[in-house]
Amino acid sequence: MSKTYSFPKDFLWGGATAANQLEGAYNEDGKGLSTMDLLTGGDHQTPRRITRQIEDNTPYPNHMAVDHYHHYKEDVKLFAEMGFKTYRFSIAWSRIYPNGLESEPNEKGLEFYDNLIAELKKYHIEPLVTISHFENPIGLTQEFNAWASRKMIPQYVKFAKTVIKRYHKDVKYWLTFNEINMLAKPLGAYMGGGMYLGDSEVFNNTEEDSTQLRYQALHYQFLASAEIVDWAHHYDSSLKMGCMMAYRMIYPLTSHPDDVRYAQYMTEINNFYCGDVQVKGKYPYFAQKFWNDHNLKLDITDDDLKLLQKGKVDFYTFSYYQSSTVTVTQDDAEKAAGNFFNGVKNPYVERSAWGWEIDPVGLRTALNQIYERYEIPLMVVENGLGAADQLVEKDGQYTVEDDYRIDYLHDHIVEMAKAIDDGVNLVGYTPWGCIDLVSASTGEMTKRYGFIYVDKNDDGTGTYNRYKKKSFNWYKNVIANNAIDD
Repeated sequence: MSKTYSFPKDFLWGGATAANQLEGAYNEDGKGLSTMDLLTGGDHQTPRRITRQIEDNTPYPNHMAVDHYHHYKEDVKLFAEMGFKTYRFSIAWSRIYPNGLESEPNEKGLEFYDNLIAELKKYHIEPLVTISHFENPIGLTQEFNAWASRKMIPQYVKFAKTVIKRYHKDVKYWLTFNEINMLAKPLGAYMGGGMYLGDSEVFNNTEEDSTQLRYQALHYQFLASAEIVDWAHHYDSSLKMGCMMAYRMIYPLTSHPDDVRYAQYMTEINNFYCGDVQVKGKYPYFAQKFWNDHNLKLDITDDDLKLLQKGKVDFYTFSYYQSSTVTVTQDDAEKAAGNFFNGVKNPYVERSAWGWEIDPVGLRTALNQIYERYEIPLMVVENGLGAADQLVEKDGQYTVEDDYRIDYLHDHIVEMAKAIDDGVNLVGYTPWGCIDLVSASTGEMTKRYGFIYVDKNDDGTGTYNRYKKKSFNWYKNVIANNAIDD
């Protein structure tokens, strides 16, 4: 017999995007170049590159993205039609401070977000703003190698204060950094704002990778986050300041004690190292051993540690696309694909067309794992299925028959409901790429997540018209009912 799961009365249903994958207009109205503007296109077989300057005859898909900059009213109207209670978006740093070093912001850039936020409020949609989403003005990378330098902190604080002062009356929820723990991964050059910027494969840049540099940069991001959280709490006590992690539920491949211990270790480093700093205001007990084991000599002062204590976040948000399975005992285990994480194939789960493992139950487990550790409100602010959607004509209208996406989202929402029944304080859900946008990992349009199809091809051609997929009305009904059947 089917069971209906109801969600809390004020649950924040919505969707999520990032400026650099959505807006386009990369050089309009005074916007400067960001690190993401130097990221070339790619595909499932061809890695993206980050270049020192814009090359002729080279595709840069983020330059145009899906042209939300000129379509935002149309897009927000579609979000409202779905019934969004909240919309998570990011502010392009180089739209506000084009070079990063300016003393005064670019008014035209601020006006765009004035207009976007006003459009959201018109439809009673609560903005959820990510201040920094994997990009910064290229001028800051050229000046002092971005987050490799402590000098980056005041530049971020200047930017963050500017946008919070401008929008705090209309924006209650703020996230300081997107997936901050990604800076700890070997692709940290990309996540850290183009550190060791050069003509290289972003996701395979192992020759120039430096664990020392990445973890030092991560510490500086912690300080920047803590400083702005502490300041915001005093500036406007009604503001809610949050962190954001790329969360991965990690399993041991076998019950061998070495595999179990390794899964625990990977959970600590991937999930709890950053979460503890931002929620508890201090480095976890295992951090010193990790630093010793990797010969890390970090610039951490007593004043830094005091600041981390003052800058604890109010709520915890995370992305969840899949789980990961790890082993140290099975050398012949087959590798699995994933969203910036390594692992081996789990024999008990299905996989998407891109090889990502589909594990809805893992989301429930992750929610319980996070809430047990931190006991503050949680939001799932990224989740979804990337697929090669096909636009078809049905009853005189163009649409996408994306039952596969509906199945994926349904199963994850059911597990969220079960987590709430478990006692987890889950307050919001914003699936990723609620409107099609440029894939971060491959630069493709082919890999689509949205409820709304954007007619743009990988080569940049297309009408940029918007069409509702089958999942559009399905999600609309979920929101309207504030409930889901299992």
